[in-house]
Amino acid sequence: MIIVETPDGKRHEILVIDYHTHIWRGERDNWLRPNLAKGWMDCFYDYHKSLSPDEYVWDYEEFLYYGSDKFIKDVFVDGGVDIALSQPAYLQFFFREPFGNTNEFGTMALKYPYRFIIGTRWDPREGEEGKRQLEEDVRKYRVKPWQMRHVKLYTAEWKEVNGGISRGWRLDSPQAFEFLEFNRELGIDIQVPHKGPTVWPLSKDAFDVHDVDTAASSFPELRFVVTHVGLPRIDDFSWIGVQDKNVYAGLAVATAFIRKRPKYFAEIMAELLFWLGPDRIIFGSDYAIWHPKWIIEDFIKFELPRDLESEYGVELTLENKKKILGENAARLWGIDVEEAKKAVREDQIASRYGAKPRVFKVEG
Repeated sequence: MIIVETPDGKRHEILVIDYHTHIWRGERDNWLRPNLAKGWMDCFYDYHKSLSPDEYVWDYEEFLYYGSDKFIKDVFVDGGVDIALSQPAYLQFFFREPFGNTNEFGTMALKYPYRFIIGTRWDPREGEEGKRQLEEDVRKYRVKPWQMRHVKLYTAEWKEVNGGISRGWRLDSPQAFEFLEFNRELGIDIQVPHKGPTVWPLSKDAFDVHDVDTAASSFPELRFVVTHVGLPRIDDFSWIGVQDKNVYAGLAVATAFIRKRPKYFAEIMAELLFWLGPDRIIFGSDYAIWHPKWIIEDFIKFELPRDLESEYGVELTLENKKKILGENAARLWGIDVEEAKKAVREDQIASRYGAKPRVFKVEG
């Protein structure tokens, strides 16, 4: 937990929910098509190196696969995150076993259901078999009401179809709408489409954000957390988000610019606060591309430049930071904040791994 001490002597407890984390399987013996799998991991690693502070850059081999113990230490103990959500992409044209490691993350979710919140994924090109697997995942892992409430949707994923390669799909297609209907039946009411930067060799255009608009307006009872806020299409995302009130801004990737590109990050936050407001912005680190510790530290201390505050008429107050860091996700996933705070204070991760609150002093 994060505790912020303000000049008036108050201590503010902040529950931190990271909506976008991974325990992936990028190790070499899992590369089905080595040139593509290696290219994918190299691209991830380049993102990792380019935006991480030097002291947080990992060895490449460790980056390929780090496992659940390191995840716990980095995210919960050192990072200050209380609850972490999985966002798996399977990429089985590149990898033998799913890159998005649902089995390992799922094991942790069954063991620590207040710490690990598992979601799954679907691909409309898988048809009835995909629906069967989706239902099986829900049945296996929904041990708490907030488990298996969400799916990661990777619209640029490659797949063998009818002897050829399909290089993506659209969220507004009839086949996708069938899955959205099925999601509704299964109680999967949060869709998390990846709509942001590409990863080699996928197509950037297959991550275009425009198909979210039709899906969100057609299924107003579902929620769409647009991960990576559509970057580099933040304008398109913002115009969609302002009219579709069931669209949320997922900050993964955007938060990684806070250290080396603070002006750019400030502009992103000003746009989101202006168009969507502070109640529809969700914190994410995209671990293990980036470590949450330095991102959270910087975010707690971050202030919008005065000229942006004046132009946009918005503020990034401590109360807004509380919402973004945890309260908004808690409301969305149906997690009681006080119950969760109590649970993480007393669980095995707190006792066995030594996870303790991190205290910050701020000037304003």
